Amino acid sequence: MTTIDRPAATAGIAPAPDATDPAAARVAAQPRRGVLFWIARYLPAEISGTAAMVVAGLLATLWTDAAPLIALAALLGEIAGFYAVLAVTIYLEMVPVSATRRRALGKTGVLLVAEFGAAEVLDTLLVRPAALLLGIWLVPDPVWGMLLGKVAADIVFYAVAAGAFTITARTGLRDGRRTRRAAGVLT
Repeated sequence: MTTIDRPAATAGIAPAPDATDPAAARVAAQPRRGVLFWIARYLPAEISGTAAMVVAGLLATLWTDAAPLIALAALLGEIAGFYAVLAVTIYLEMVPVSATRRRALGKTGVLLVAEFGAAEVLDTLLVRPAALLLGIWLVPDPVWGMLLGKVAADIVFYAVAAGAFTITARTGLRDGRRTRRAAGVLT
C-alpha cells in the first residue's frame, strides 16, 4: 500500500488545522524559514560588521600590541557595522506595515532590542570578547585570530538571535498583527 492509499494517520501526514482553532491556523500559516532566509537576512550585516571589525582591530594595532585592547576595538567596530545595516533592514521591513514613518522607526528600535537584546548582552559581555581574545592569543596573525574568534562567537549569537526572531514573528510584532489587534481591527 502506498502513502496515497493509506489513511493520513498511518501515512505520517498531519491533518489540516481545524478552521475554528485560530492558534493552529496561525502556526500553520507561518512560513518555515530555511537556511537561505537566514543567509539573506544576516549576510549583509555580517559583511559590514566583519569589515568594520577588521578595520577597527587593525587600526588599534597601530597604537598598541595589547591583545585585550585590539579585541575591544574589533568588538566595537563589529557592533557598529553590524547594527547600522540591520537598523536599515528592519526599518525597510516596518515601513509597509506601519501607519507612519515615525511609527516604523519606533518599531525598528523595538524589534532590534527584541531580536538582538539578549543575544547582544551575552555576546558583548561574555562570549565575543573571550572568543576574540583567545583567537588573537592563539593565532599569530591578528586578522586570522579576530576572524576565528568572530566565527566562534557568531555561532552562539545566532542561536539566540534566531530564536528571538522567531518569537517576534509568532507574536505579531513583525507584521503589524499585534498593533492591528490592539486597535480592534483583528479579532
